[in-house]
Parts: sequence; C-alpha cells; structure tokens
Amino acid sequence: MTYTVAKGNQLTDPDHVTPADNAVDLRSDTVTRPSEEMRRAMAAAEVGDDVYGEDPTVNQLQKRAAEIFGKEAALYVPTGCMGNLICIKVWTHHGNEVICEDRSHVNLYELASMSAIAGCMPRAVRGGADGILTWGQIEASIRPKIYYDSQTALVCLENTSNMAGGTVYPTERVDEISDRAHALGLKVHLDGARIFNAAAALNDNVANMTKKVDSVMFCLSKGLGAPIGSMIVGSKEFIERARVYRKMFGGGMRQVGVVAAAGLLALEKSPLRLHEDHENARHLALGIAQIPGLKIDPASVKTNIVIFDCAATGMNAVELCDALYERGIWAQDTAFYSVRMVTHWNVGRAGIERALQELKTVVQRKKGQVA
Repeated sequence: MTYTVAKGNQLTDPDHVTPADNAVDLRSDTVTRPSEEMRRAMAAAEVGDDVYGEDPTVNQLQKRAAEIFGKEAALYVPTGCMGNLICIKVWTHHGNEVICEDRSHVNLYELASMSAIAGCMPRAVRGGADGILTWGQIEASIRPKIYYDSQTALVCLENTSNMAGGTVYPTERVDEISDRAHALGLKVHLDGARIFNAAAALNDNVANMTKKVDSVMFCLSKGLGAPIGSMIVGSKEFIERARVYRKMFGGGMRQVGVVAAAGLLALEKSPLRLHEDHENARHLALGIAQIPGLKIDPASVKTNIVIFDCAATGMNAVELCDALYERGIWAQDTAFYSVRMVTHWNVGRAGIERALQELKTVVQRKKGQVA
C-alpha cells in the first residue's frame, strides 16, 4: 500500500472543510485562533510602512523580542520557514553543507529550500530516539578542510524536536555544541519554533537557553497563539543582513502592525500558560497508553506533542486519522504507522477526554470489540 495523507490533512481535498465548532483539532498548534484580546489589539494597532522601518507596532515587537532573548536585534518575518531560510542564507555560501538532525523541520518540511534557494546541502545526522544531537555526532559529520569537499558552515538545532515528539535540548548541550562549533569556525542556528515550550518544560528562560547560538527563529503562531508571524533574533549585523534576504524572498510587508499587535500579546502573555498544554499532552499520552493496539511511552512526552504507533490496531496512520476525522477528531499522520496529536490553547481537558474516547472507539471497532 502506498503511503498517502489523511483526509483532514489534504489541503486540496474537495471534502476538506473548516473544523466545526465541536471538532477537536489536534493536528498542530498552528491551528490556534487569536483571542478576543488579540483581535481588539489588532483592530486598534498603530501602523506604518514596515519596509521603510516605520511601523511602530512592528518596531516595538522587534525590540521586545530582542530584549527577551538577550540579543541585540530582531526581525519580524511572515513564517517560520522563511525565518529559517533567511538565517541559513546569512550564515552560508552556495556549496556549503548544513548539519541538522535527520528528522528536523529544516530537512523534511521546508521544501528543500536550503538547497533550492540558499544553495546548501543538508548533512542529515540521525540523533537518538529523542532527536537530540550530541557534539560527537556533529563532529563526526564535519567535512575535512580539503578543497574538493563541500565545506561545513552551519549547525542547525531544533528545540523542541518536533518529529521526535516535542523533546527538549538540555541547555548545557546547546552551550557545548555552540562552543565547540565556534572553535571550528562554524555558526549555530536554532530553529526554536517552540522554544517557549522548551523553556516551560525546563523551567528556564529563553535568553539563557539560547545565549551561545548565533541566531534563533521562533514562532508567534504556534503555541503562543498569534494568527501570523515568526521572529528571528541575533546581532545587529546579522539582522541587517537578514533584512535584505527577507525582502529578496518576498517577505517585506507594509502596514503589518495589524498582526504584529497580536504577536506582542502572544510574546508577553502566552508563555505563562504553556504548562497547561503540557499537562493536557501528558494526560492524552497516559490515556493513549491504556488503549490496546496503540503504543506510546508517556514518559517521553515532555511538551505539547504526542506521537504514537498504531501498527497493532490493524490500521495504518492514514486509516486511523480518517476514521477519527469522521468522528470530529483531527490528528496528523506523520509516518505509515505514526500519528501525531498536538495540544494547544483552543483544546481544553474536555476536548482531550473526547479525543481519547473516540480514539478508543475507533480502535475497538476495528478489532471487532464494539458492535
């Protein structure tokens, strides 16, 4: 059987509809909708032309992001994919290699943009089950200084590690990798799309966690709940170069303060409640572990991402997700027998309980245990 995509995840599916109010959408935390407070802030936002650097709301957001991360400057970008691509482009030249974890977002889910646009080759390294790279694994993948070898220029880390189940890099590991990479003349970029989830899990702050990396991208539009936008932070010189590539890649925006206003609220307020999403994820994982045919280690769930194996149910991931979809539960197939559910602020504990009940029903019916 050919691996396909579940019905609820196909953007071109004619049967695809916006989730009804009673649907439980756990495909991703990208589906979060802005709060009423965010909507009011957006409506009242002071705006200007951001390409000219004249949008006061964007300037405030950039200043605050730099302060929170302890960096010199920040830049507002439309998407996390563009943010990662800009950072890769700033730190590399055509023909360079970029070391990243095999399952990382920059390797799997950004349309090979580091090759197609930045002109670099990913040097994908398989980390452990937790998706966390060690310096030893990275060092073994660095190209020797020989003129006919493509040269390593950049190390990309991902925190949290999405496809490893939202796992978290220990801060001392990031510091070690950064120190050793810098000693060899390499730069380190952090895809911190969910860095605030990592901070909540570690009970740490993002400035300390990212103090030694050269650049960070983080999303305002995932667990933080803003409707649009990501940020990149780093030195003033880095951001000056990044601004050029943002424009080159089509990311120059005009009166964008209308959405940056929601980003400001997301940045200031949303990190304070991420522990609720983590508690719901652990509850979800514990419930899944009790359903015969589903395989998960609840102890592996560190943040808001829950990935489980469904091979023993007699269904592959697409079949299971499609069955759930028909019952108002939206999940994401990530491999042939792998299903992902992501908790966020638009799904409370009642939604988690409903998802567990429907999941149990679908699995039992497949096994013939329910009439």
